[in-house]
Amino acid sequence: MEEKKNILTYEGLKLYEDELHDLKVYKRKEVAQKIKEAREQGDLSENAEYDAAKDEQRDIEARITELENILKNVEVVVEDEVSSDKINIGCTVRILDLEYKEEETYKIVGSTEANSLKGKISNESPVGRALIGSQVGDTVSVETPGGLVQYEVLEISR
Repeated sequence: MEEKKNILTYEGLKLYEDELHDLKVYKRKEVAQKIKEAREQGDLSENAEYDAAKDEQRDIEARITELENILKNVEVVVEDEVSSDKINIGCTVRILDLEYKEEETYKIVGSTEANSLKGKISNESPVGRALIGSQVGDTVSVETPGGLVQYEVLEISR
């Protein structure tokens, strides 16, 4: 079975690579020092600092593994090559919610990079999936748990 590609923009790729570097180069040493200091305090069976440092070490190693797996199977979207005629991954779109007359702006990214709090929605999300391939002036319908929502595409940019 072929693994699913992790679609990232260059910005997302750089963030993940930087985080991985930070974890491997700095955080590992930092937590190793905490473990060493906690060991020097003696009895490890009742040493809260030792337990906390080991938990932190486990979390760091798990995140390193997660990041390495993401980066191992990555496909980078070259945003400069993305057309601004149709919505695709890497585009920023301005849409109008036709019911509430509210404008929203989203950047369409791969699911790995999605972060709704930062206005980045996945191409696999209901809204992202509905918007892919649309053009300025198109009306798209999105089935949500709250019912059907319609958006008008106002602007597409890189």
